[in-house]
Amino acid sequence: MPDGVAQGVGRRRRSRRQRRTTGRRGAFATTFLVLALLTALGTGLLLFGAARYMGDLPTLDAIKARQIGANSSVYDGAGASLGVLAAEENRQPVASDAIAPRLKEATVAIEDRRFYDHSGVDARGIVRAALRNVAAGRVVQGGSTLTQQLISQIYITKERTLDRKLREALLAMQLEQRFTKDEILTAYLNTVFYGNNAYGVEAAAQTYFAKPAKELTLAESALLAGLPQLPSYYDPYANPGAALERRAQVLAAMRETGAITARQEARANAAPLKLKRGRVYGKVRESFFVRYVAEELTSDPDFGDAAVRAGGLRIETTLDPRLQAQARAAMKAILKTPGDPDAAIVAIRPKTGEIVAMASTRAFRKDQFDLASQGRRQPGSTFKTFTLATAVEQGIDPRATQYMSAPFSWQPDPESAVWQVGTAGGEYGGGVTLENATLASDNTVYAQLAIDVGPDNIADMARRLGVRRSKLVPVPSITLGSSGVSPLEMATAYATLANGGVYNPPTAVKAVKDSDGNVLVGRRDRAVRVIQDGVAAEVTRILGENMYAGTGTGARTTDGRPQAGKTGTTDDHTDAWFCGYTPDLAACVWIGYPDETKPLYNVEGVAAVSGPTLPADIWHLFMDAALADVPAREFRAPRQPVDWATFTSQFADRIVSSVTAPEITLEMPKPKPATTAGEPPATSAEPVETAPPPATAAAVP
Repeated sequence: MPDGVAQGVGRRRRSRRQRRTTGRRGAFATTFLVLALLTALGTGLLLFGAARYMGDLPTLDAIKARQIGANSSVYDGAGASLGVLAAEENRQPVASDAIAPRLKEATVAIEDRRFYDHSGVDARGIVRAALRNVAAGRVVQGGSTLTQQLISQIYITKERTLDRKLREALLAMQLEQRFTKDEILTAYLNTVFYGNNAYGVEAAAQTYFAKPAKELTLAESALLAGLPQLPSYYDPYANPGAALERRAQVLAAMRETGAITARQEARANAAPLKLKRGRVYGKVRESFFVRYVAEELTSDPDFGDAAVRAGGLRIETTLDPRLQAQARAAMKAILKTPGDPDAAIVAIRPKTGEIVAMASTRAFRKDQFDLASQGRRQPGSTFKTFTLATAVEQGIDPRATQYMSAPFSWQPDPESAVWQVGTAGGEYGGGVTLENATLASDNTVYAQLAIDVGPDNIADMARRLGVRRSKLVPVPSITLGSSGVSPLEMATAYATLANGGVYNPPTAVKAVKDSDGNVLVGRRDRAVRVIQDGVAAEVTRILGENMYAGTGTGARTTDGRPQAGKTGTTDDHTDAWFCGYTPDLAACVWIGYPDETKPLYNVEGVAAVSGPTLPADIWHLFMDAALADVPAREFRAPRQPVDWATFTSQFADRIVSSVTAPEITLEMPKPKPATTAGEPPATSAEPVETAPPPATAAAVP
């Protein structure tokens, strides 16, 4: 095509485009002007007519404001801030003096420049906005006053009807009579949407400039003031060009109202955006604990997910900052070398169920998996406590009942795998009482006891005491800790024993208050007796002996106060535990690698870590510090002592008085033992239990 023709065609095409653009702009102008004039002329008549049936329209007192969410603040037990829980709407209301004056001026200039002159509805403003929109060829200024917009956001739904606009106008006038202009403007600035999930100026200032609203510059204030009209279109992150153009419009409006001079306008227009995403709402101390708080409230039937998402709460937690620091210090003192395994501590007040410490060595930013509350690891012999409690509840006297301590094999039929139980050192006690077998943490005795009392009953006992989230497989190996559990569950269960058999649901929340200080959730007495106090007292007596003459001696506190505890180690040394309690505090310590197959060999000079070693050391350090200022108390004497029954074990005829007892082989169901990661480099101080894989165990009746 010749160049001249091409140019002619181009000119004709441009001419047609210009005519179409001009036509659209003309149509836009005509439509908007007509609507504006009709609105202005009709406003007075409309409101006059509305007054005739005002009794049919709602008043501010008759309408409940829609819930406007805000980020919820979380505090520890001493009142110090732990951070925030982000609401569904990212909002942080602030007082009037916490908002930059320039932002107020910019908002009034671009949204409602007669704000200080009208009484809630402004007919002149509607016409003026229409003229500005016609000149720009698009909507750059709204016709509703700031008061009307606030009413719309708080009280009125978003349907576009004449009835809605009428109610909006009438309620706006009522609002103007009840509050000052600054109160209305502050409420608007704390409510309006600025894009990027930021509701209100404080959230917007942090979202776009990483600073509080009080510190905003003129250029920053103008940028934010221009966003509510079209937050997505003027988003400075997604469309910086449009954002700068909108900022210029706001600055021009400020100059026209006399808020700034032409020189100030030019200087602000020349300023670069300098955007910076703030992290103030992401700054959380004790991140794992704060997340647990959110989960607790979400699952609470008296509170729920909707209330958490709505936000605007003051959440006061049970976390004791002193005990939390001591828990971290205890772990750091024992596991001080890079590459050491992870550890977790949970401490609970038995009388209330309050979680006063929940700490782990894992960093939240590295892995958001909480070892203390979410970890599910095999607890080893710490689970024998529940087997002991089951036996005592059935009237089995630990001091009078004897079992054979000897290698133990169990096979239900020729086609089933054989479950073999022994001790790491290969030493056995022959005929021993159940109490002495507990002090020695004898696996072979507890394997027989589990069959006697019933795996289902052991699982039920564990659940009653506090192991309520993890799935417990009711097979005999449950007594040796074959089902994974969390430190939180174990601490809860041991706290129930410390409390004389009265279970308190573990709680991280002391109180939840709304923005006005009203208590929404407070202290609730949810204690329930799950076992007789005599049963708890007998278990406590034996576990107390364990701290002086058993595997728990290394954990005993320096002051020798009344205390009880139990060690735990898995068969391949991949997990090591110590759980114990005093009348005032229960705590559970776990150590292990994230890789569940990696054994705890050669850690801080310990060849093979077991419950009596590093976990006991950490528990000792923590409890010494935590109870330093707490007077020693005795465990409460039971009101209902155990009524011992006549009991004969199904294995009674196998008891012989020999240290080198023969091996016991029984044909009873048990799956194939788990494959270990290799022979340990040294014998553990605690007998190690051999537990089958959970998948196989689940298949056993």
